[in-house]
Amino acid sequence: MATQGVTPRSEDYSRWYTDVVKLAELAENAPVRGCMIIKPYGYELWEGIKSALDCRFKATGHRNAYFPLFIPMSFIEKEAEHVEGFKPELAIVTHGGGSELEEPLVVRPTSETLFGEAYARWIQSYRDLPMLINQWANVVRWEMRPRLFLRTTEFLWQEGHTAHATREEAVEETLKILDIYADVSENVCAVPVIKGRKSPQEKFAGADDTYTIESMMGNVWALQGATSHFLGQNFAKAFNIQFLDENNELQLVWTTSWGMTTRTVGAIVMTHGDDKGLRLPPALAPIQVVIVPIWKTAEERDSVFAFAGEVKAQLEGADVRVHLDAREGLSPGFRFNDWEMRGVPVRLEIGPRDVAAASVMLSRRDVPGRDGKMPAPIGNLGATVNGLLNEIQAAMLASAKAFRAEHLHEAATYDDLKRIVEDGWALIYHCGTRECEDRIKEETKATSRCFPLDLNKEWEPKGKTCSVCGRPAFGRAYFARAY
Repeated sequence: MATQGVTPRSEDYSRWYTDVVKLAELAENAPVRGCMIIKPYGYELWEGIKSALDCRFKATGHRNAYFPLFIPMSFIEKEAEHVEGFKPELAIVTHGGGSELEEPLVVRPTSETLFGEAYARWIQSYRDLPMLINQWANVVRWEMRPRLFLRTTEFLWQEGHTAHATREEAVEETLKILDIYADVSENVCAVPVIKGRKSPQEKFAGADDTYTIESMMGNVWALQGATSHFLGQNFAKAFNIQFLDENNELQLVWTTSWGMTTRTVGAIVMTHGDDKGLRLPPALAPIQVVIVPIWKTAEERDSVFAFAGEVKAQLEGADVRVHLDAREGLSPGFRFNDWEMRGVPVRLEIGPRDVAAASVMLSRRDVPGRDGKMPAPIGNLGATVNGLLNEIQAAMLASAKAFRAEHLHEAATYDDLKRIVEDGWALIYHCGTRECEDRIKEETKATSRCFPLDLNKEWEPKGKTCSVCGRPAFGRAYFARAY
């Protein structure tokens, strides 16, 4: 039975998603269409993702900086494929301070061009390489069909931009970052991913190759989680980023760029949520354990709260993120439902009998009903709870992987693909051409997600042809309906 106000997933998945985002107080629509207000609970989720990424970036030698929000139009126009790809999404400032600007300014859709201009000045010698910089920022890409977190005109992200002396170093960087994204998605967010290479049609405008992590949502649609781009020397040529090598000869650098966004919050909602609301993985949950006191009389209240305070202090000492629900005038059932909506992994109930028994009742958010309840003595409760949180984290990832496995299928023919993408992802040998992808999208609404790296040990395999058009295959690719 769905929580009051939440549309059941089986009835209308899109409506369910919007209900959960709003009722769990993650975000709401802003006065400007396509923009959102990220509320504190939603922003805390983003802070958790940001922290997980930031420490991994710094551990691999990257440093944070900040570049301007406004970009001269002439910068955007320097790389032809880049401007052509982003033109429909640009927000452009033509007036400032009451006067028309001499040159229009683009509100940052991405920052390759700004970094390119700076790197051309900063990089002189091979000793300046590699240049490894990341920034945390907001970006604007005009969105015609907005949806909270998934597609908004303004969103938050990190964008890394690196420059290297050789092609091999740049490719290694691109794939290293892809591994970091997969690590955070799976081991922090409990969202399993498929690491892959985008088709030429789906790659970033201005890149030689784009690599992606793709995840399956609860309605089996795909969501692109993050991308890492090998830019080759395209931006180095456009901005003349050169360095003197060890032989004192001028060379162009090789560059990369990569990013993960607040879309990840939406992925967590859709991967784990149910008809009661959010289900948050403990590694990311702002509140891992909520203590709900239960009492009837004033005397019971005093003893229950005193005991709850001791329990809270013990859990805090065990590095558990814990919250004591001290609200009055609300029934236990209302409070239970409220914390279930917010996806807190463990609810800890304390009533007069628990105080007398020096124990608590633990209730798992990921296991409904009585099966998810267990009593626990307060002796060594911190270790018990931490063990339970680890168990929940692993169980949520395993559950999501099992769901995905049920909906990944190989398609030998185009008819197979048509049938499979109604309720899953289809793996085919694919030529990689625009003509073929346009046909599939028009006839099935499915798009090319990626050529999975683990299933493509070689490109252009001999004797293999596209399952749709019969041309020589570039590799094996997943097709699915996607956000």
